[in-house]
Amino acid sequence: MERYLDSDCDSGVYAYEIGEEYIRVQFDRSFKIYTYSYLSAGASRVEDMKRLARNGNGLNSYIMRYAKTSYE
Repeated sequence: MERYLDSDCDSGVYAYEIGEEYIRVQFDRSFKIYTYSYLSAGASRVEDMKRLARNGNGLNSYIMRYAKTSYE
């Protein structure tokens, strides 16, 4: 897992891992890791989440708005 940058210091995301067709997200230093895949959340949303994770801003807000329960 890679530590989430959180450029605004206001995110609930702690770390993430990017795969070819998924992104795994760890929130607030918890032990639970959520996997959002092409199958569970859709390719477009997963690709959006990957971009936000790499940019270090907006990932938590995006997940809460568009993919909250779309994890595997």
